[in-house]
Amino acid sequence: MFQAFESTTTPHQGPPRLAALRAKMAEAGVDAFIVPRADAWQGEYVAPCDERLAWLTGFTGSAGFCVVLAETAGVFVDGRYRVQVKAQVADAFTPVDWPETSLRDWILAHAPEGARIAYDPWLHPPRQLKGLAPLEAAGMTLVATENLVDAVWQDRPGRPEGRAFAHPLELAGEESAAKRARLAAELRRAGEDAAILTLPDSICWLLNIRGADIPRIPILQSFAILTAEGRVQLFVAPEKVAGLDLEAEVHPPGAFLAAVEALTGTVRLDPESCPAAVAGALRATVSEGPDPCLLPKARKNAAELDGARAAHQRDAVAMVEFLAWLDVQTPPVVTEIDAAQALEGFRRATNALRDISFETISGAGPHAALPHYRVSEETNRTLREGELYLVDSGGQYVDGTTDITRTVAVGAPAREAMEAFTRVLKGMIALSRLRFPQGVGGAHIDALARAALWEAGQDFDHGTGHGVGSYLSVHEGPARISRASTVPLDPGMILSNEPGYYREGAFGIRIENLIVVREAPPLPGADPRPWRDFETLTYVPIDTRLIVRDMLSAAERDWLNAYHVQCAERVAGQLSDRAAAWIARATLAL
Repeated sequence: MFQAFESTTTPHQGPPRLAALRAKMAEAGVDAFIVPRADAWQGEYVAPCDERLAWLTGFTGSAGFCVVLAETAGVFVDGRYRVQVKAQVADAFTPVDWPETSLRDWILAHAPEGARIAYDPWLHPPRQLKGLAPLEAAGMTLVATENLVDAVWQDRPGRPEGRAFAHPLELAGEESAAKRARLAAELRRAGEDAAILTLPDSICWLLNIRGADIPRIPILQSFAILTAEGRVQLFVAPEKVAGLDLEAEVHPPGAFLAAVEALTGTVRLDPESCPAAVAGALRATVSEGPDPCLLPKARKNAAELDGARAAHQRDAVAMVEFLAWLDVQTPPVVTEIDAAQALEGFRRATNALRDISFETISGAGPHAALPHYRVSEETNRTLREGELYLVDSGGQYVDGTTDITRTVAVGAPAREAMEAFTRVLKGMIALSRLRFPQGVGGAHIDALARAALWEAGQDFDHGTGHGVGSYLSVHEGPARISRASTVPLDPGMILSNEPGYYREGAFGIRIENLIVVREAPPLPGADPRPWRDFETLTYVPIDTRLIVRDMLSAAERDWLNAYHVQCAERVAGQLSDRAAAWIARATLAL
């Protein structure tokens, strides 16, 4: 199995580790140390050796940070993790609601006058540090230092040693040379002589390679420099790329900062993702701008979209087999772990699964109310009559990355849960049916997924959708469906569409499909401007037992009925007898 279920942290580990860190801080002469979740590549998913936040605090969420002072230690988490953090950290740590409370304001309120605030410059990008400028204005000092957690971390795991491999042209859809020429031309138009690349998925996309350094995410941890002539210097352990026909100069990682220092002219760096240590080494003229790979990578080409469709077709068969299996299990026999293992087994049966795309979220009853719940042997519970079961999962296939969430009824659901489910479904359908003009970003449409919930005084504390890579990260920028994103939604971008609703201690609901932005067909009488809409990639039935039919409009019912017809058609002839009988029932028209 790809997924394991042991607990990786316990709250009691935190206090002695916190004491050791504070002793190291005193030795270093600093009053505070910032411990982010991120690694040097600003990754959401990090290698075991970079799980500093989890090692110190016990909190295992994919976003957050800790600020350690002599008398207090704040663990900053957003709305997805506010229940989880309380269960995972000891009383020595204080959960802090973020971003409602900013890092800057919290330090100003809790640090002593004239405090020295230490940070590891490899783990913070320049723009993040700029947000701390008011600390210096208040008489405090920001101190770049070695990583003080690493200095006290006993038995820290070693760095990943995964080997890279080629991503074939028939799946990449464009030669690396063509990508490099295209991006080099952009640099020249901007008057830039080079760009520093620090995001591993950007480098993998540019060179048409994939790696094995991070579980679930096929990336190669590396750094690179792209010149305006289209040449690439790649900084990585040579043995990790041995045997690959790379059109790049390969140098050991230790040579990276010297190469950055040697750059001349005007050099682009992304202030959102480039480590401050790298920015500080640059002696050339700095041009702040986005990683030049971000938008081209997000705008999938025809080959990548064909691969995504094939991956979702394959994944739909596995999901239908799983839901059919689940439907005949009698509560309370099946546990959350049983269900996660069964789903991975159905994906493995495709004989094409390279990995799961993230740890499966398999939550029953109150556990479903934790948006990023991770089941362990300690938290595992059975699926019980009258509850909702939420499963959010995905697969990494060589031709595409999938991500799907379904919420299903276990027995007869409560009316309150059904009404909330129907509101979530209305939001998902609203985005699925949407037409919008060129230039619209995720912030402009996020409210459509929430409108039905807002009418009932309900909401959810996560974005409505994130970008998805092409056999890369399941969470990909720069576009997303969120109040915070104005990046235009361009054809070829794959996004999730996943509104939800969570009642702490009771139930959780999320319905997620992946969608791709495309050019919308013309409409009679439409304004003469480019229009966009979404193609749905995910075709797996939605549990109609949870729908309050009268809450859906006729247009919403028509969309759902048509969607279910396509769900059945796309897997016809590929299912077991049990699954074929199940989907026939699951797709009956409302």
